[in-house]
Order: sequence, then C-alpha cells, then structure tokens
Amino acid sequence: MNGLFERKYIIQGIFIAVAVIITARLFYLQLIDRSYLLSANNNVLRKMVIYPARGVILDRNGQVLVQNEPVYDLLVVPREVKDIDTALLCELIGIDKAGFDKRMKAARDHSPYKASQFEKQIPATAYAKLQEHLYQFRGFYVQNRTVRSYPDSIAAQFLGYIQEVNDRDIERSNGFYRPGDYIGATGVESAYEELLRGQRGVKNVMVDAFNRPQGVFADGKYDTLAVAGEGLVSSLDRDLQILAEKLMKNKIGSVVAIEPATGEILTFVSSPSYDPNMMVGRERGNNYMKLLYDPYKPMFIRPIQAQYPPGSVFKVVSALTAQQAGVIDEHTVFHCPGGYRYGGGRAIMRCTHVDGSIPLVTAMQRSCNTYFGYTYARMIDHRKMPTAEAYGLWRDAVMKFGIGKDLGIDLPGEKSGLLPTADFYTKRYGNARWGSGYNISLSIGQGEMGITPLQMANIMAIVANRGFYYRPHLIKAIGEKRIVKPEFTEKIDAGVDARYYEPVIEGLSRAVNMPGGTGYSVRIADIEMCGKTGTAQNPHGEDHAVFFAFAPRDNPKIAIAVVVENAGYGGTWAGPIASMLIEKYLKDTVTLPKYIQDRIYNANLLPKVETKQPKETKKREKVEKPEDSVPAKPRKNELIVHHSVVTNRLRYE
Repeated sequence: MNGLFERKYIIQGIFIAVAVIITARLFYLQLIDRSYLLSANNNVLRKMVIYPARGVILDRNGQVLVQNEPVYDLLVVPREVKDIDTALLCELIGIDKAGFDKRMKAARDHSPYKASQFEKQIPATAYAKLQEHLYQFRGFYVQNRTVRSYPDSIAAQFLGYIQEVNDRDIERSNGFYRPGDYIGATGVESAYEELLRGQRGVKNVMVDAFNRPQGVFADGKYDTLAVAGEGLVSSLDRDLQILAEKLMKNKIGSVVAIEPATGEILTFVSSPSYDPNMMVGRERGNNYMKLLYDPYKPMFIRPIQAQYPPGSVFKVVSALTAQQAGVIDEHTVFHCPGGYRYGGGRAIMRCTHVDGSIPLVTAMQRSCNTYFGYTYARMIDHRKMPTAEAYGLWRDAVMKFGIGKDLGIDLPGEKSGLLPTADFYTKRYGNARWGSGYNISLSIGQGEMGITPLQMANIMAIVANRGFYYRPHLIKAIGEKRIVKPEFTEKIDAGVDARYYEPVIEGLSRAVNMPGGTGYSVRIADIEMCGKTGTAQNPHGEDHAVFFAFAPRDNPKIAIAVVVENAGYGGTWAGPIASMLIEKYLKDTVTLPKYIQDRIYNANLLPKVETKQPKETKKREKVEKPEDSVPAKPRKNELIVHHSVVTNRLRYE
C-alpha cells in the first residue's frame, strides 16, 4: 500500500515537472525569445520602400521640361516561389523562359531569403494586366516608383539623364544609395542630384500567404513618409529652345543665348541632339549604345566642350584690352593694303579686302585683319618690356573675358578652352626672344587659341553690359522658396573701363545695320542688333560659320553665339539662325524673308556618312580578343564619317 502511495506522488511530480518545463518554455518563446515573432512578422509583414518623386524641372515661364510618370519594379523572394505558371508570368511582363531562368538565378545568387529586382520599369499598361494575376505568383510582388518623362523631347544635353547606381556611387554616398536606386548621371540631373533626389520612405504592409494585401500594419505607426525632391526653375525659355533645335536640325554645332543682366542661359543647343525619352524605360541600354556609337556624337555637349578658333569674336576682346592698355584709342588709324606684313615683310596675314587707312570703328565693322595685327604687335612688341612679360600681361587681360578658364556653369564637363602661356612659345622656339610675328594668328582669334560657344556668348554678354558679366547658369531658382545660388549673383569685372566699349559697340552695330556690313542681310526691323559674322578656320574641311550678337543696343535683353560646323560663311548660315532667335525672343515673331527661313529649316549640312567594308584576313580573325569587342578602328559594316568629322571629333576629345 505504501508503495502505491509513493508511486502516486512520483507520477504527479513528473507531470508537474513537465508542466513547469512547458510553461517555462512557452514563457521564454513568447515573452523573451523574439526570433519566432520576427519570423512570423516576416511571413505576414512586408516592408515596402517608398521611392520619392524626383523634383520637377520647369522652364523660366513655368512650362514643364521634366516630370515623373509611374512605373513598377517586379521583385522576387526566391525561397517563396512555389508552383507558379511560368509561361503566364513571362507573357505578362514580356520575357521568354530563358530570361526568366536568368533572372531567377541572379535573384538566388543575391539571396534566397531577400527580395531582389526581377524586372525593372514595367509601364503602367503592362502592370494593369499583371496586377490581375499577381496573386497567382507566390514570392513575387510589385514595387512602385517613378521615372522621368520629357513632354517636349528637347534640351537633352542640358537636362541630362538618370541611371541606376553602381557600387562606386553607393560607396561615395556613404550608404545613402542602395542597389536599385537611381542617380543623376549627366546634365542638370547630375549637377543638382542632392536636391532633386528626395528622401526614401518605408511602408509596412500586411499580406497573406498568397501575396494579397491585408492592410497597413499598426495603422501606419511605424511607417516613414517619402520626401519628394526639390523642384527647379531653369533659365531656359522653352519656346526659344524648341525653335533653336528646329533651326539646327541636320547641322553640327551649338547655340547659346544668355540674358546679360543675370547670366541666365535662355537657349542651350548641342546639335545633333537626341530625344531624352530614349534614356528612360527598358530599352534604355540599347538606346544608349546607339547614341554612343552614333558617328555625329549626339551625347557630346558642344556648347561647353567643343573648342573652336574664335575668329572675329576675338577682335572684340583685342580692341577692348588694347584700349585699356593704352596702346590704341578710338581714333588710332592703321593703313590696310590688303594684309598685315610681319617677319621683316617676308610673311603676310591677308585681309579679305583693301581698307586703306581706317580707325577702330571701321576696322571693327569691316573685320580688318591688318588693323588687329598692328594692335597685337603694339601689345607684345612695343611696351618696353621682355616679350614673355608683355605676352603675360596680354594673356591676363584676355582671360578676364572668360577665355582660357572655366566659367563655372552649373553643368559637369565644362572645358576651359585653349590660351597658351608664354612658356609654351619659349619652349616651342627654343628661346625667349620671340615676338608678335611668331604667333600673329592669335591677333585674329586663330592659331593655338580655342574657345567654347558658351565663352563666345559670354563675351557678347560682357560687351552688352559694358564691362562685366554674371556667371552663366542653367538654374535660376530652387524649390518653393525660389532660392538663388549666391555664386550666380556675383558681378564679375572684365577689367576694361566702360568708356572703351562704345567704339566697339558702334562697329558691331554698323556691321549689322549699315549697307555693306557683313550681317546686313539678317538685320531686324525696329531692333538695333549689334553683332558680327565670323568664319572660324578649319584645316580639316569647310570652315565653321559663326555669328555672335546682342540686342537691343540699349538695355540689352539677349546675347547669343551660333556655331555651325563645316558650313562656310557665318552670314549665310549662323547669322540667320541668330537673327530669328533674337527676334522671336524680343518680339515673339520672325520677319526674316521666308526664302531665308526655308533655306535654314530645310538645309542638311551633316557631313556624308559612308559604309566601309575593309578586307578581313584569317590572321586578324585568329588574333582578335574579347577586349577588342569595342574596336578602336572601323570594322565591317561600321559607319565611317568623312575626314572633316573625324578630325573635329579628335580635337574635341
């Protein structure tokens, strides 16, 4: 009997011990150990990244240049993918079975347990069909985001484009960017990336085992809101930009127009251009390669990267700096017999005509090479100082006009142009005893000098302002508060007193508004435009046509530079383009004779492109390596550009 009693308590003790252990374990699992809670949450909660809308970019009048449109990324968690209709999914998102397998392998390699991108930028129309069937594809879900849209398809090089971040972008951002994020790659998108990008948010969504949303977790208590990027008001005039791009169609060159009173860029054309919408969507990669290998280089930003001999525009700078230095004045007369002789009379820099004895105003009007050859000689040879020192003073004065240095435009990739130092010539000629005759071509903006179209337009803005400029810029205001960067409100002095500008301006006015002037055919009724045609010499083909101007003469509103490569005379091609743009901006109309307008609109000045099929030997086929897949030399069926374009491209780069 006592044995049964003892066994009873032993059995009870065992049950009590088991109950205590189970209770303790449940207490631990439910209140102390949170791993199961987290596992459960991962099964029913999905943290959705909320991507902010990038800031919208407007023109100076409030017209939309860049906006956003919705797209959808399809994400996948590989370990959750079970029993799905692969063929249906491929059909809905427009891929084949091989594409499906490739994407799934990449997702598994990234992580079987974490979500990764399966298909990017599915447009709204395709997403509408996918959404109806999404519950059938366990392990797949959709992430909302936006991409850029360009309503007018203009100003591609000005606006730039965005692209997915790479490892280097992520590293440089100190963790701000994550794989799958987008970043401004070129243009304004790159220059103002930190303002445009905004701030990501997070939304916690409850879903069931079939990917069906079940509502927001905890009424959104743990969500964070996305913050949209700042909007930008650009300096660009949309209507003027559209007209300028039409006028430059089928031509290589640039148009830059500046408002002198502010430095705001009104028009920024790099031609040939491209539709910026090509850099958006799932065909972006293919389009990028087409543009990259286009023989006319549409992605090359000519207004700030192409460097041309300035030609006649430099005579403006020469006349102003020489007056400031006291070596000439408006009454100084030189005799032009049809050219400037130098080197003891053994060499000659010719003029296009015989001017006889002329003063500064007439020399500016007629673009007399002889006059400016004498002017340069006085600056270099007649200042009673060593040549290198005199040249250094001349160079410093020229650089104050923004030549040979960056202007500081708010766009990446600006080139400084070319303006050699005295040491360059000393090394070239082997001693320091060289004089003006050794580089006399600089006197008329030729030789080793090169400036960008932006610098040309800025020179005219300086003349329009009678001696100063504001740093040229593309964005005039930031955000709702319309903030203006302080560096764009700084008045920069060009180093020449205002009184010296009047004879130069008078000569520029006569060049356009008096019969016989080189720009007389493009004058504008009721507007006194001051400008000059130019022909920038090109040793590799037809000369480049140039026209630069500002208008009106008093209280100027616009300064402009137009360059049309390989077109010949400035008055024939560049002048009419500038005239039409100035009149459109000031009067909202164009009155230039219709036959001139039609000639400009319809002209195709692109150098001819031919296909070349060189013979390929068996030896070449054998030694070809994978790294040669982007050839340095043309191969079979590759487009070859005529000599003039090839050499220009090499000079640009």
